[in-house]
Amino acid sequence: MTLPFGERFAAAIAERGQFCVGIDPHAGLLHEWGLDDSVEGLERFALTAVEAVAPYCSVVKPQSAFYERFGSRGIAVLERVIAESRAAGALVLLDVKRGDIGSTSQAYAEAYLDPLSPLASDAITISPYLGFGSLLPFVEVARANGAGLFVLAATSNKEGPEVQEAVTSDEFGGRTVGSAMLDHLRELNHGAKPVGSFGAVVGATIDTPPTSGEGYDFAINGPILAPGYGEQGGTAADIVRIFGASAHHVVASSSRGVLRLGPDGPAMRDAIQRANDELRSLLG
Repeated sequence: MTLPFGERFAAAIAERGQFCVGIDPHAGLLHEWGLDDSVEGLERFALTAVEAVAPYCSVVKPQSAFYERFGSRGIAVLERVIAESRAAGALVLLDVKRGDIGSTSQAYAEAYLDPLSPLASDAITISPYLGFGSLLPFVEVARANGAGLFVLAATSNKEGPEVQEAVTSDEFGGRTVGSAMLDHLRELNHGAKPVGSFGAVVGATIDTPPTSGEGYDFAINGPILAPGYGEQGGTAADIVRIFGASAHHVVASSSRGVLRLGPDGPAMRDAIQRANDELRSLLG
């Protein structure tokens, strides 16, 4: 990972489109594929999905929890998912949503972003709700290794507004917490070309402006992950509605909408093509 993540991200979406596939082995999906909810079923499911989607989409996003629940053997499968997805040319965004302070943040960052780690990924999701400053070890490790970060900012889960739309004190700008996260990312990405390496997670179905009445400014000069596309209701028109001029930095993510077509590899590949075509038709 010699080039900064932002450069590799821009090149990947230019070549392969703005659709991201989540490789999330829910127990229900394993059963839909006729597999047992076991390590063996997990491995069959995950590696079949990688073979079907990783050569064709710009970003794959495995959700770590669905592998962790099987213990060390599940983590071993996740290591293969990461390695084989990257070998197929996809960027790997590992969905771990970690967040802590000090040496613990440092250890998490090294676990997922240090090239010497078997879990080394191109980027990870992280949570800033111990204060954005608690993420500085992640930022430093990401910069040192050309990796990326996607920080939770304006998620579409119904519980999110309790925190993300709360207003900070005057000392911290008197703005919503979500807006504060976007401002921090804007500062980290200042001057980066073609785009910075520090991104935001923003739901593909959020209301704009949020219920607090303050609109979000998504011009952060960084990548944006928009989960909730497709089966959860998000559309290409929503990407344009929500992100405006920043829509060309968005990767729209779906998991079940693609994975439910498996283990039929051609059907999963066709779904990727359709999603990329839909996004391209509106985003250019």
